[in-house]
Amino acid sequence: MADGWGPSGAGTALDASVAAYPWIKLHVGSPGAAGTANPAVETTRQQSSWNATGADGITETSADLTWTGVGGSEDYTHFTAWSASTSGNFGFSGSITASAVTSGDDFTVSAGGLAVSVPLAS
Repeated sequence: MADGWGPSGAGTALDASVAAYPWIKLHVGSPGAAGTANPAVETTRQQSSWNATGADGITETSADLTWTGVGGSEDYTHFTAWSASTSGNFGFSGSITASAVTSGDDFTVSAGGLAVSVPLAS
C-alpha cells in the first residue's frame, strides 16, 4: 500500500491550508514547533496569495511579498504562516534563501519565492 496523499487530496488539503494561513512573518532562524522562535525585528506580516496546488503536491506564492523599510539589520532565513495579520494561529513554516537586509531597506520575496508541498503517495 502506498503512503502519502493522492494528487487530488493533496491539492484540496494544501489549498485549504494556504488560504487559512495567508499572513507571512519573517524569522532569522528556525521558528520552532510553535512558530514563535527566532522572530525577525521586522514584525509586519504580509498577506500572501498562492497558486493552486499542482499534481506534484506543490504550491507557490502567486504575487510578490514586499516589506517596506524593514525594522532592523538582520538575515532572514525562515518564514511562518499565520491566520491573522497580528496574533492569530500558526499554520506552517518554511525556509527561505538567507537574505541580509539593513534597517530601512525594502525586502521582497518574488512570486514563486515561497513554496509549500505535501508528500504524495509513491
